[in-house]
Amino acid sequence: MLELENLSCYELDSAMFDEIFETLARAYMPQLSDQLTLEVLITDSAHTQELNTIYRGKANTTDVLSFPLEVDIKAQYPRDYTIALGTIVINAELSLAIAQQLGHTLENELKLLFIHGFLHIFGFDHECDDGEHRHEEHEWIERFGLPQSLIERNS
Repeated sequence: MLELENLSCYELDSAMFDEIFETLARAYMPQLSDQLTLEVLITDSAHTQELNTIYRGKANTTDVLSFPLEVDIKAQYPRDYTIALGTIVINAELSLAIAQQLGHTLENELKLLFIHGFLHIFGFDHECDDGEHRHEEHEWIERFGLPQSLIERNS
């Protein structure tokens, strides 16, 4: 289940993320996919700058942050047990500026960032891996018919 909290000034519907959430959850945690929850916080540049400073020691704003929770995928959970994966924070203000600069929609930019952040939740980390995050992101972005991936356009 996806829990969206929209603190931005933009009208958004959590349904825009639902298909991505369900597809990636089934792909990476098939045995638990029906029990997973993920919080998504849509906010602004000031809030993401504050979080980026506190949690990453970087005093600038950013487009997406991921805060994964540890989940034991080998544990036996009761069928009615909900498993929280963590939180993804997306900067809608910066997303809109990037979308306009690149000529696509705010919704597509938010989906790109959601995929990027979701892969971080599942343990991918482009800052220290050998391209696995980039590869996975590219595959999912192509599957969902989205513009160029975040990692690809930043390299």
